[in-house]
Parts: sequence; structure tokens; C-alpha cells
Amino acid sequence: MLTGRATPEGTARFRDAAAAAPGHFRQAAESLWLSSIGIGTYLGRDDAATDALYAASVRRALQLGLNVVDTAINYRNQRSERAVGAALRESGRQRDGIVLCTKGGYIAFDGARPHDARAYVEASFLRPGLLTADEIVAGCHSMAPRYLSDQIDRSRRNLGVDCIDVYYVHNPETQLGEVPRPEFRRRLRDAFEALERACDERRIACYGVATWNGFRLEADDDECLPLADVLQAAQDAGGARHRFRALQLPFNLEMDEAATLRNQGNRTLLDAAGDAGLTVFASASVLQGRLALQISESLQGALQGLRTDAQRALQFARSAPGIACALVGMKTPAHVDENAALAKVVPLP
Repeated sequence: MLTGRATPEGTARFRDAAAAAPGHFRQAAESLWLSSIGIGTYLGRDDAATDALYAASVRRALQLGLNVVDTAINYRNQRSERAVGAALRESGRQRDGIVLCTKGGYIAFDGARPHDARAYVEASFLRPGLLTADEIVAGCHSMAPRYLSDQIDRSRRNLGVDCIDVYYVHNPETQLGEVPRPEFRRRLRDAFEALERACDERRIACYGVATWNGFRLEADDDECLPLADVLQAAQDAGGARHRFRALQLPFNLEMDEAATLRNQGNRTLLDAAGDAGLTVFASASVLQGRLALQISESLQGALQGLRTDAQRALQFARSAPGIACALVGMKTPAHVDENAALAKVVPLP
């Protein structure tokens, strides 16, 4: 197991060794230095070949000045976390320079989808008492405290680390389609209490929420997440010194609601998050590859000096005021080389 966690000193050392362009590294919550681009590990087959590709890609990203690694226990049925763990062990990099993020909430299978998913859930979670049937929402999601605590330890083993730097509750808005909002708030508070205990035990350094729709919907939508409610749950769980530090949501040329939609008390999500001192990570920065092939000529002209549409999409996402790091899935070292070239390019003013 790799001991320690990301630190201001370690991430500053990583920053200095990268010799990147001004603006590529940004100081975020906890005074950590984050690269403006991070590597994601979502897509791909559940096989050894994809494991090896992701491990090689993470190693290459660390070589080229990207120190943010994002994954989740359910990505490729725990295989993405294990590939990241292999990459960290093999990279030779010091643990304190790498910002390692993962997520829990969705029920994850172990290596591959089982023949009988119901029997797997029964044997793995219900019979051991980690979950009760009424704590599972939509057949796939839970924020139950016992469950999240278990998932943190499974992720730590997969990643081979003592401490996870940022631990997200994964798509909590999934619950809003199934339970009344007062019950949702109670479940979120209880989940945050479990994460505060995990911080006290140094199993995680801080926590947040990673969302898909929650922060991008109109304020009156049933699944909209008011940031004020989320912060209140954190304060109820941990008091004024709670460890809720991070948000993750899609932000790209097509999904720009975080900067344009005033759904947070007549403010945008990025403005509200900035006021709260939260670090915002943009997911889907190239929209799972779609923006790498269809940027208009007018936007290409505005994003000059870059070689590919993927680079242009990333330049847009990482340059938005309030975005600390733009995440992009990179499954081959060639993709890493293409995207990490932006480390030598100044973000847009």
C-alpha cells in the first residue's frame, strides 16, 4: 500500500518538475496544486488488454505533467481502479504529488458482470448487513453509511493507497427520482456523516459530490440539486469545519450550464461554488469523444494555435473561470500525448 496523501508541498514539487506553461497548475482547496487537465478512466471493455492500456496511460499522464487521476469503483467493474493502482505502483512517482479521486454510490460488480446480478448483491451486500433492500434505489444506487464505508475500503485496496484524496458520492441525484426530497436530504446528511468519520480516520482526505444532471437542471426540476442544500447537509454532518471540498459535473462546449444557467438562487453553479470555496472538476470535457470531431469552424478560429479538436475542447473547458481541472478519459498513451500537449500551452484569458 502506498502511504500518505497529496500535500501542498508534494503537489508543488510535481508542478515545478513539470515545467509547464503558466496557468496549467492551479492552487485549489487544501492548498493543493492541480494540473488543469486530469485523466479519467470511465470507458472500455472489462478485459486485461484495457487494464494494461489504462495503466500505461496513467503512467504517461504523470510523466507529462498531469497529476489529477479520476476513477470510480463501478468503472469497468472495479478494473479501472485496479489499473490506476498498478500505474501508481509502477510510476515511481511520490504519492504526495498525485491527487487521486474516486467515487462510490453505484453498486459495483467485481471484475465482470455476474451471471446472476441479484444473487451477487444478496451475497455481497445484503446478507453481510452492508445494505438493506430499502436502501437500494433504482436497483443500482445507495448512499447508506455502512455501504459507503465499505466502498471506501474496497477502493483503497483496489488503488493500493492508505488515503484517497477526494472521495465523491456518485450521482446522488439518482435518489431524487425515488425518494421525497426531505428523505433525500436526510440520506445525504447521513452519508456525509460517514465521510466525515472517514476523514477523521484518514481513509479519505476530503469529499464531495460527482453529478451528471443534478447541477445542470432548472431550479424547479425534481432532480435539481441546490448547492445550498448540499452544503447544509455537510454543515449538519461536520459542523463549520466540515471536509466537503469538491464538485464534479459535466462542462464542455455543449453542456455549459455550470457557467450559464442561474439555478442556484439566481446564480450559476460556478459562481455559487466559488463563493463557497469549493474546487470544481469538469467531467466529459470532450463529451466522451464527440467534441473531438465536430467543433465548428468559427470556434476553431477562436481557439487558434491548437492541432486537434480534442485539444480545442479541452482548452475551452479548462479555461472557464471557476473550473480547476478538466477531466478527459484517456485510454491510450497516444491520446495522453495529444491532450497533455496543452500543459505547454497557456489557457485562454
